[in-house]
Amino acid sequence: MIGNGSTSYTGPQPHQPVTERLKPGETPPQFVVFSWDGAGTAKLFERFRKLSGELHGSMTFFLTGIYTLPRSKRKLYHPPRHPVGASAIGYLSDKAVHGCIGQLGPAWLEGHEIGTHFNGHFCGAGGVQDWSPADWDSEIDQALGFVAKWRTNTGFDDLPTLPFDYKRELVGGRTPCLQGRKNLLKSEHLKTWKYDSSGTGTQVWPTRTKGGLWNLPMQGIPFPGHSFEVISMDYNMMFNQSGTPSGDPSMHPTWKRQAREAYLAGFRRAYEGNRAPLIIGNHFENWNRGIYMDAVEEAAREMAQHSDVRLVSFKQLVAWLEAQDPKVLGKLHALPVGQKPAGGWKSFS
Repeated sequence: MIGNGSTSYTGPQPHQPVTERLKPGETPPQFVVFSWDGAGTAKLFERFRKLSGELHGSMTFFLTGIYTLPRSKRKLYHPPRHPVGASAIGYLSDKAVHGCIGQLGPAWLEGHEIGTHFNGHFCGAGGVQDWSPADWDSEIDQALGFVAKWRTNTGFDDLPTLPFDYKRELVGGRTPCLQGRKNLLKSEHLKTWKYDSSGTGTQVWPTRTKGGLWNLPMQGIPFPGHSFEVISMDYNMMFNQSGTPSGDPSMHPTWKRQAREAYLAGFRRAYEGNRAPLIIGNHFENWNRGIYMDAVEEAAREMAQHSDVRLVSFKQLVAWLEAQDPKVLGKLHALPVGQKPAGGWKSFS
């Protein structure tokens, strides 16, 4: 047990894949990372834990810290540059907080990663883009603290102790609205992290930041029905399709098909090309009556049917990257979007 008994250290996380170096001439696996911003809704948490089990994979759940804090205790949150208890997103009901906490332990034991989406989700003017490194340190301290003290803060006595030490397990996150990354990377906390997924980029192999973190950005992928690529995230698709979470119901089938085919187009471009990891970011939100939830599930099921595909968490992807020969990783990164080595993978080493 750690502290007040909210968390504990039970040893290394179960169900983590063995990492091996690529052999000369070996085709890299096609990694796919499904990640979830603001993971908290128990019903959707259960849905995608079940899907992962069926597909023999893992996912990354970016927990919003205040989703473990009851609304009645909101004054415990001191957001940087905002009034005590303020948040740009709503606090959950006691029932929803109970459901969220109840998902964390089982998810971790199944091999999923519990990352962070921080706390108050402040975007735009006056938001996280203006925060200093010290502000980010405070925000991360509080995110860790809400998990470490959920038993005291909630009073719940019918939930088991979490089987992990969050401070030890937390190795990466994604900022609200992909903003504020510059100073986040200067945070003292990030000296112990492995990666950051707050940027945007293309479908190429990951490299490290100057500070040594793996840069695992959201990616531009083909967007059927449009003349431009879209960031591989449900919000960006929704924004470009309906501009509102409650768009025209008659368009829902078309929008769902576009979202599913966008994920699959990004997958095919990598799978048939440079095999760069495909990174998909979504939210536990029922935008446009849940069509993006359905689209990502359908796409995941189709991806999993291909050989050499590994559905992994960011933490697992990083473990694989760090096991590789740096010279081989350099050659992988030099491959353009969608392109295999000139002589094929058998000539690659």
